[in-house]
Formats: sequence, structure tokens, C-alpha cells
Amino acid sequence: MQLTFASYNIHKAVGTDRRRDPDRIIAVLREIDADVIALQEADRRIGDRASVLSRAALDDTPWKPVQLARRPRSLGWHGNAILVRREFDVVDAEPLDLPTLEPRGAVRADIDCGGQRVRVIGTHLDLSGLRRRDQVKAILAHHGRCQPACPSILMGDFNQWGARSGAMREFGEGWQLLDPGRSFPSRRPVARFDRILASHHWRADEAGAHHSALSAQASDHLPVWARLEMPKK
Repeated sequence: MQLTFASYNIHKAVGTDRRRDPDRIIAVLREIDADVIALQEADRRIGDRASVLSRAALDDTPWKPVQLARRPRSLGWHGNAILVRREFDVVDAEPLDLPTLEPRGAVRADIDCGGQRVRVIGTHLDLSGLRRRDQVKAILAHHGRCQPACPSILMGDFNQWGARSGAMREFGEGWQLLDPGRSFPSRRPVARFDRILASHHWRADEAGAHHSALSAQASDHLPVWARLEMPKK
């Protein structure tokens, strides 16, 4: 089984030209054409936290949103949302509260992909760095309690410069850190803030940051992706 996973901080659909253009974000998603997508900053922070991507617009795409919102007009939780291909069944899903000084969170979805249960966690970690390690610990503790155990992917905007420092030290041998490349800022990326980690069940075939003329303008982050394969037993 081979699947493509992607993570994209869409910056509330506001591009580097300071225009809010949800259609441009969806066009970038079509360029990536991933099977499962974790979004960050998909909802506004004020008012009723309405999604910047309308459900009507998503209805015209190959993906459906996982039901994670606690507010009627939101797409996710603290801006974190998950999109999956329409043919996949969502077995279980929930938003996660994280220890935080800022409005941060995570979301989890267990998906049936052709008979194989796959767990996906999307998150947007603390910008200041004061609670980032505690947030990773909380996510890993939640993952450890989830039953049944299954192949897993953790991805999102980690706001973390080093691959082996800070919050990244919390990941043990059961996780493999992929290297999609630099993703921020989108026009001339220098930082690897957007990360994808896979459980030991997966083999990474390819990974990268999607840098196109459209993605360089649609958000201040580039989307990152990984093509993973589950070897036959």
C-alpha cells in the first residue's frame, strides 16, 4: 500500500500578496494531489472561528473534511483540520487539547485505507517554544493510549528549527523523521518548520516541499509531502 501524505499551513488563505484567496489554496492542494492532508490555520481566530475554506468549495474536490470541529462553522480545532480522499472511511476522530500559552491544539483521525487502519495526527505547535516539548509529550501520550495500535503519521507546523533539538528530542526509536526540506517562508524558504514523522511500519519512498509559482504566493508556508509505502509482511 502506497499513500501520499501532506501538511500545509495555509495562513488562513492569506497569501504573500496579502490577499485572502481560498480558491488559490485549493488549487495548490490539487497540485500536490495527496491522499491525506493535514491543514494548519484553516479557521479564523476571531468570532465564530469560521473556516476559510468553504465546505461548498471542498465539495468540488477529491477530498472530504474529517469531522473534528467543535464550532458549527469551523473546519477543525484551533485551525487544525484533516482532509482525506472521499473513498476512505473515517473510523474514529477527535480534537486534542494541548498544554499551551497560545491557542494551539492537535487533531487525530483513524482512517480505513483499503482495509488497513491508518492513524493521522495533525498539529500546530507553540510559536514561543515555551510549551512545545510539553505539547509533543501530550500528543505522544495520547497516541500511546489509542487502540488498536496501527501505522501512524504525525505532521504539521512544528515551529522547530533543529531536527534533533528541543521538542524533537521527545520522539523515540518508534518514529522516523522525514526530511521534506525547507518550507518557510514560502518565497525563499530557509526553515524546516513543517515536518512529517512516520511510525516504524512505513518505508519512505520520497518526500519534498512543494515549491511552485502558485504555492510560493498562496501562503507564507510551502506545503510538504511524503510518499510512503507499507511493505508486505
